[in-house]
This record gives sequence, structure tokens and C-alpha cells, in this order.
Amino acid sequence: MRGLDRLQRLDLAPGVHTGHACMKILVTGHEGYLGCDLVPRLMRLGHFVRGMDAGYFTQCAYFPVEGPHEVVRKDIREARVEDLQGFEVVIHLAALSNDPLGDFDPELTNEINHYATVRLALLAREAGVRRFIFSSSCSAYGAAGEDWAHECYPVNPVTPYGMSKVRAEMNLARLATDDFCPVSLRNATVYGVSARMRFDLVLNNLVAWAYTTGKVFLKSDGSAWRPLVHVEDVSRAFIAFLEMEASLIRGEAFNVGRSAENFRVRDLAQLVQDELPGCAFVYGPEAGRDPRNYRVSFARIEREIPCFQPKWTVAGGVRELLATFRENGLKADDFEGPRYLRLAHLKARMARGELDHKLRLKNKES
Repeated sequence: MRGLDRLQRLDLAPGVHTGHACMKILVTGHEGYLGCDLVPRLMRLGHFVRGMDAGYFTQCAYFPVEGPHEVVRKDIREARVEDLQGFEVVIHLAALSNDPLGDFDPELTNEINHYATVRLALLAREAGVRRFIFSSSCSAYGAAGEDWAHECYPVNPVTPYGMSKVRAEMNLARLATDDFCPVSLRNATVYGVSARMRFDLVLNNLVAWAYTTGKVFLKSDGSAWRPLVHVEDVSRAFIAFLEMEASLIRGEAFNVGRSAENFRVRDLAQLVQDELPGCAFVYGPEAGRDPRNYRVSFARIEREIPCFQPKWTVAGGVRELLATFRENGLKADDFEGPRYLRLAHLKARMARGELDHKLRLKNKES
């Protein structure tokens, strides 16, 4: 069951109890794919949540969304210290959130994902915020190949998106003080159902293609490694870091996922075909080797953050996605169109004159 019924079954993160002190938390990008899952969980734990979001994807809800207690409709590039005063924690999700967006305008990606992130953290520190939890990415490892990439492994981003996340991480770590605790969570490639779906993520895309067309469509040769993590488990990770002792996480980076959930893309495709056995493998016209190739170790988070207990497996995620698509009657035009593909949606809004070339809303009420 999806929509509002789904919100009623949101579970609390293992190891986190409503008896713990409630906090005032600012979540940037609360209207995004991850934010729509995380915010209701925080609220059910008793935390007060203010969202800050530019509103790029307000029109992209896949099913009804439960919003935060307060909303500030603002681009993070325009944030002011007053927006952050009185909050104990900032959870920073807002970003141009994938490689196609990054490739579209690398300088703009760096401006938003790197410079605006560091500026926001400086404002948070000035406002007296004590903890800044940054949503980073395992794409930092870029072309690690067959090696197991752990947090001390050399970063090697190969896309503007990955580079922007690495730069932000490095500068956030330099802002750490006894009173200000920045921490970076390097999320594995996310999948699963959210109120604002993304179909540009590898597993979501494979399942959507298979369900709507009867074809398991690979856009590369399928040889590259990817670590996978469910969107709900990423939310659990952010919640787990709310109350960890600051000295254990200050200025650090943690990979978010499970070591057992690393797959080659062709093996992901096989898992999809196992659930839809009538589907045939089809390779796209430019299905060559993908330079983004990384297999990631999650031993550190398993060892040092014991209250983070992920629940999902990729196989379970495939079944969840299929059940949701059946229930909601997904069609190919839906997931390949501008409503759910991030770059296509932004281009459509630019063409309508709602966004300028720097992705600033011309009408702040849009």
C-alpha cells in the first residue's frame, strides 16, 4: 500500500527511541526523493522539522506527500543566518542530484553542491547549529574498480557531480570545531519507493523499463560495480547520526550501505529478470563500458554506528518497486517523461520561463 497509507507504517529507526531528547532540525531539499522519506520519520520521532527547498520538484509527487512542520521556500544559495537560528541540527540534502544534471552544467553543479553547501555550513556554525549532516555519495570513489573502497581509500570522482561532493566534504571537515560537528554520509546508489520517485537511479530505472516495456534495458555493458541501498535505509542512517557522540563523527565521512549489497549492473538486471521472467535483455545503442565503477566497503558504519541497522535487500526492493508500479499503473511515458526525470523536468521548466539559466526560480511561488 502506497500514499498516505504508507506513511502510517513508517517505522522508527532501530536504536532510536521516542524517549530521546527531541530536536529542532532543518532539512534542506525536503521535497526531494530522500527528503520525502526522511522528514515523516523525523516527525514521528518527535523532532520539530523545518524544510528548506527551492521548489524545483514540487509538481513531481508520485503519491501524497507529508510535509514538515514549517517550510521555507528558498534556494540554499539565498539562505541567511536567520533561517538557521534556533536549530540544533541541519540535515543537508539539497543538491543537483545526479550525473546527467552535473554534466548539463558542471560550473553550476559546483556552485550549488560545493560552494553553497560550504556557505550553508558556515551560516549554520554562525547561527549556533551544533551538527551538520551532509548527504554525500559513494560516487566519490569514481573508478575504484575491483578494489573494496573504504573511507580511507583515495577518492577518484569521474563526474562533475562526484567532484562537487568530494570538494564539499573536504571543506566541511575543515569547519569542524568543538562546538560544530560536520559529518558526511557517502550514500550508496539509492533505490526504492518514495513519494517523489526518481527513475534515473539504476535499479528504479531497470525495474520501470521491465515492467512497462517487457525489456530489461541496459544503458551500459553492465560490467561496472555499484553499491546499492534502499531510500528507507538511508533515512535510518541519517537518524542514527543525530545522537552519535560528536567526538566519534566530527569531520568524518561514512559510507552508507551494506557490503553484501554490491552488484555489477548486469547482475542487477538479472535480479529484475528473475522477477519478470518474460523480459528480454536489451542493450542501448551506446551501451559501452561505464567509467563509474566502484565496489564499496561498509565495514566502518557497521562497526562504529551499531544503531544503524539497514533492513532492505535489492531483491526485496525489486519486488517493492514492482508492487508499487502495478498498484499505480505506471506507464513508460510517465517515468521517461519530464515529470520524474530530474534533468528533463528542469529543462521543461526553463523552456516555460519558470527557471533562469542558473536554475533560479523567476516566480518564487512556483
